[in-house]
Amino acid sequence: MDLGIKGRRAIVCASSKGLGRACAIALANEGVHVTLTARGAEALKQTADEIRKAHPGVTVTEIVGDITTAAGREAVLKACPDPDILINNAGGPPPGDFRNWTRDDWIKAIDANMLTPIELIKATVDGMMARKFGRIVNITSAAVKAPIEILGLSNGARAGLTGFVAGLSRKTVINNVTINGLLPGPFETDRLRGTAKPEAEKRGISAEQVLAERAKLNPAGRFGDPDEFGYACAFLCGAKAGFITGQNLLLDGGAFPGTL
Repeated sequence: MDLGIKGRRAIVCASSKGLGRACAIALANEGVHVTLTARGAEALKQTADEIRKAHPGVTVTEIVGDITTAAGREAVLKACPDPDILINNAGGPPPGDFRNWTRDDWIKAIDANMLTPIELIKATVDGMMARKFGRIVNITSAAVKAPIEILGLSNGARAGLTGFVAGLSRKTVINNVTINGLLPGPFETDRLRGTAKPEAEKRGISAEQVLAERAKLNPAGRFGDPDEFGYACAFLCGAKAGFITGQNLLLDGGAFPGTL
């Protein structure tokens, strides 16, 4: 299926590994020129080189930096000042007990997972509207629909972003600019493995055992493959997805039991 976005330009945040990487690859598969950013130079270069090798006709730009900082955002926007597609993504805050979190912990979480996407949207959405094409996808979390107790920092920050987008996305769609959320459940990523460690230590078993137990509890009987997530992202960025905005697509193998 041709998604009609060949030659478009995309910024993909936190794209050296995991779900961000999968989104970058899926977009490059569609002929989209991608600007990748992440903090780890080695992993970022590896992903960029992999895409270049697979798609010689696609321009791949890599920017090493922290997208949650003003300097990191400035560097990315300098490399790609007029993106047609923006994939907002940043590592989630650590798990824990809210009684132990300070104000600084909350500010850091909100800065990374709410304010950073808003700043990037603010910097790019007007240009998209003027050009009559734009696709913004915020990678948030299944916790937006079903909060996860130990991920309270993430629950709060990502829900805040979702609420903000709910209003803005109804204002931009008139100019063919959509803003949607992709809500990952358990996918095979470093983040998933990291959340298993506290439980493993508490129970005196290995993280692998914890993950195996969790996988069996999912209706799909497994964790998600990042490639599956990337395909969903590419679809939302497609030329024919212009009637989908302000929505939150849950990819969790059926774990959320609700109907809405």
